[in-house]
Amino acid sequence: MRFLKQTLLFILASLTIANCNAEPKKSQTKSQPYLVVLSLDGFRWNYTDEANTPVLDSLRKAGVFAEMIPSFPSKTFPNHYTLATGLYPDHHGIVMNSFYAPGLKKFYSVSNRKSVRNGILYGGEPIWNTARKQGLRSATLFWVGSEANIQNMHANIWYRYNQKLPFTDRIDSVYTWLSLPENIRPHLIMWYYPEPDGTGHHYGPHSPEVKKMVEQLDTWLGEYFTAMRRLPIFNQINFIITSDHGMQSLSPERTVILDKYVDTADLKIVLGSNPVYNIKVKPGKLDIVYNALKKVAHIKVWKHDSLPAYLHYGHNPRTLDLTVVADPRWSIYWSGHVGHEKGTHGYDPITDRAMHAIFYAAGPAFKNDYQEHSFKNVDLYPLMAKILHIIPAPSDGKLNEVKGMLNPQH
Repeated sequence: MRFLKQTLLFILASLTIANCNAEPKKSQTKSQPYLVVLSLDGFRWNYTDEANTPVLDSLRKAGVFAEMIPSFPSKTFPNHYTLATGLYPDHHGIVMNSFYAPGLKKFYSVSNRKSVRNGILYGGEPIWNTARKQGLRSATLFWVGSEANIQNMHANIWYRYNQKLPFTDRIDSVYTWLSLPENIRPHLIMWYYPEPDGTGHHYGPHSPEVKKMVEQLDTWLGEYFTAMRRLPIFNQINFIITSDHGMQSLSPERTVILDKYVDTADLKIVLGSNPVYNIKVKPGKLDIVYNALKKVAHIKVWKHDSLPAYLHYGHNPRTLDLTVVADPRWSIYWSGHVGHEKGTHGYDPITDRAMHAIFYAAGPAFKNDYQEHSFKNVDLYPLMAKILHIIPAPSDGKLNEVKGMLNPQH
């Protein structure tokens, strides 16, 4: 029965996705394009190598696939907002899942929903605002930043975060929005699901549990595309399935306890989580703390304004005095706060390929059966703007890096 179910899903997905690249009717060629972007949190670029994923495999055949390189730190909130704005975290200000903004004297944390909804903490222009400013309706479902009043606006449709909302209910929401009358129908939709990130943290990226979750997500994606196929506008929709970062394996044998090397009495603020932290030290203690951490094996530490240029990080005042990151597969904790997770992310994405995320795309704007070279996630913003025929706001992304995946006829 399981094999029959998977086979049916594969056939449905193949039929569905093949139509993504069908030529639109002449009456549709001048219509405003549609773009639906789904993020699957923590979906590592090569998870499909270890799982049975017929829907994603067929999507790859019918469209475009690439490894996408997240920005540093390879954490959820900085990278989801980078995907939306095309700006590095240092430039849009969401520099970590938790941070302190000295200029505003405000703390931000993913667990503090009031701070998450405070638009003053977000820089740059998210794509849903870019679309609205140019007369294009947009909708978001739980994307980072979408709850905040940024530039005195939201997407036309948005909701407060509810992690418990089932994947199938989220599909129903997208289907309902795309079924609205044309004058109120969103042409840009960005939605989010928190897996397989949670499973990867708890069990590790190579665990049977992650394999099972990836296969479950693939099943839900089959339901998603089957629902989309029922829409009269299906042939006009461009689909992107992506993620914010990958996942790396951990072991308790590869752990550094930072307060074995520094006196916490010298520290004023410590924000972040394994394997990366930003630290503000007390006056006169910077060199003492820095020199102590420089001697610790399996970590790297930089003073503000001195990080390697390729990281595009450490100039924003919100990164504080020091940035500390563990070497790949190593953990850094503080006494009394040692975690027991078997997987994590946040490492340097240039030196640790396990941080890389997925990028699948199909639809009239994309080539089919095409593999793009790996690209930086800042390049997604200008790509989305190009697909939607809107003018992008200034960003760190470069359309030239990804335009090879686009169908020249569109």
